[in-house]
Amino acid sequence: MAVLALVATMAWHTWRLGRAQEAVTPRAGVTVDAQAAAQRLSLAVQQATLADADDAHADAFRDLHRHLASSFPTVHARLQRTEVGRHALLFTWPGSDPKAQPIALMAHQDVVPVAPGTESQWTAPPFGGQIKDGFVWGRGAWDDKAGLMAILEAVESLLKAGFQPRQTVYLVFGADEEVGGADGAARIAAQFKAQGVRLGLVLDEGLLITHGMVPGVSKPVALVGLAEKGYVTVKLTAKGAGGHSSMPPPRSAIGILGEAVARVEAHPMPTHFGGLPRATFEAVAPEADGAMRWVLSNLWLTSPLVERQLEKLPAGNAMLRSTGVATVFRAGERDNVLPGVAQASVNFRLLPGDRSADVLAHVRRVLGELPVTAEVGQEFTEPSPVSPRDGLGLKWVSRALRELQPGVVVAPGLLVGGTDSRHFTDVADEVLRFAPIHATSPDMPRFHGSNERISVANHVQMIQFYERLLRLASTPP
Repeated sequence: MAVLALVATMAWHTWRLGRAQEAVTPRAGVTVDAQAAAQRLSLAVQQATLADADDAHADAFRDLHRHLASSFPTVHARLQRTEVGRHALLFTWPGSDPKAQPIALMAHQDVVPVAPGTESQWTAPPFGGQIKDGFVWGRGAWDDKAGLMAILEAVESLLKAGFQPRQTVYLVFGADEEVGGADGAARIAAQFKAQGVRLGLVLDEGLLITHGMVPGVSKPVALVGLAEKGYVTVKLTAKGAGGHSSMPPPRSAIGILGEAVARVEAHPMPTHFGGLPRATFEAVAPEADGAMRWVLSNLWLTSPLVERQLEKLPAGNAMLRSTGVATVFRAGERDNVLPGVAQASVNFRLLPGDRSADVLAHVRRVLGELPVTAEVGQEFTEPSPVSPRDGLGLKWVSRALRELQPGVVVAPGLLVGGTDSRHFTDVADEVLRFAPIHATSPDMPRFHGSNERISVANHVQMIQFYERLLRLASTPP
């Protein structure tokens, strides 16, 4: 009887969830000249816009700006364009209703460098912008020039169609996102704050439309980041007796530090299967296949099982806890000399709800009696606030995506990396992190890796998404 009662309860919970996706009427996207758009993206990829301290690639940014001006003449004629910092761009598109709360669409111009020695691993030259096999290839094709160009393609199309947004729309294109965004996005956010600009929505790059990456769900799942993890590096320092390696002490500085790193990695921060991780699975549960639908529909009972399975996967583990891993180790200069000091950096990505002070306290507890000091590095970012699950911006994003691609399931998610949008949390009601890019597990190594690319068809879908989103956002509430 107990088993039957449990089964009945689980069946009721499974039935009660129903369909989490909003019913929408499918519609065709705006007409896009796919090859022309791909060619414009190709030329953008050919500019090696690397952000660095000495601005060594300034010419590439200037060439990109000239390309944008020639590719999107109506945008540059009708919108106010302001350069901020070295190369960041801010476009202002005035709305028809001065009382409507403005929104911002974001992307970044800069790209990460190609790792030395990996050039031969590329199918096409990293900065060639080659179009072949239905893809645009090259560094930045995915991250994030596809987003940059798709937004501008959509706005150009809307302007030519005579469209004016109800609310003012800002286009924020940073030029140093890959190195923190201090010169671009942070400056623009500070300007908004000083001017009293309060944004209703900020939409930046982030999570993707995943295929086969959400357990038990065969449909593509668009994960929209409602928050992103924080970033803090804990510096570990061990001191020991220096001298000749022929007469070593019982414990060397390197040996002590090695044990410290091993302890920290062996004792991770606790997991938290609540908040956004749980919301993700609750949202996709009605779309799950077979027995997995029962499992995900009854997290009140099955969450320990789901949590254990997620912990086994790097991506799943990153959803559940503040992760920490050693990334830098410095000690010694010669084979026969004992270093007096050994240092290591352990990089943590903080789950919403954890703070840098919590991480430092955890590390110090784990180190215990070891003669190792632990201090927080100078640069750190606390986790972002969590945007509301019922926010108007999320509804716009979901509706725009599902109208154009009805088979896609939309769910809230947590971004484990960082974006320029973190600089805007003080000036926006809702910050979302999502790029309408389709990706499978084999695609993920391309991100910041070799053979970065995006399909021409997907780039067209991105343009259609931003065009539809702007129209939906302008619909009176």
